[in-house]
Amino acid sequence: MASGSGGGELRFLDSLSEEQGAGVRRMAAELRSGAVVAFPTETFYALGADPRSPEAVAEVFRLKGRPGDRRLPWIAVSRAQVEAFCLLPEPAAALADQCWPGPVTLVLPLRGAGGGNVAVRVSSHPLARALAAALGHPVISTSANPTGAPPLTTAAEVRDAFAGRGAKRLRILDGGRTPGGEPSVIVDVTGGSPRVLRGTLDPGLLL
Repeated sequence: MASGSGGGELRFLDSLSEEQGAGVRRMAAELRSGAVVAFPTETFYALGADPRSPEAVAEVFRLKGRPGDRRLPWIAVSRAQVEAFCLLPEPAAALADQCWPGPVTLVLPLRGAGGGNVAVRVSSHPLARALAAALGHPVISTSANPTGAPPLTTAAEVRDAFAGRGAKRLRILDGGRTPGGEPSVIVDVTGGSPRVLRGTLDPGLLL
């Protein structure tokens, strides 16, 4: 996976406070070193990892207690970063324009010979977007809770949830309490006509 963040996207970090920016850069370095980083999104806290690190990806599956048989979702800083790795034909492009940044995840085909699909969104949470900007490419983002447990809205809840799971390389980017509510809507746009896999979306957006 090549870099997908240009100078304009790195300037997204300038919108953060000095303390927040330093924390994001520190956590991006942890991701590059193979750590798992929990971070806030516009819904709940997520477990993040560098998708280029098989060991980190395996650790996310282990922490959640689920089999590693599916590609984990991504969060990106911008549509441009998404398009560096994914195809975004119509109607996916129209949905992206109307729903990003925000809690709508699109299942898109990956570029390159390997093929396959990935679920990705541009988050509206500034720290989530900044983390993808600092990392230089999309970051894995799956709910920061053991499988079957409710999603979590604070860093303290994340810490407690994984305390007994041998999470030696789990780091937490504390962004305060997240809004909670419903998880992101997931829309599969790989088959031509959009198909909602989770949640609800204004039918007018699917035309």
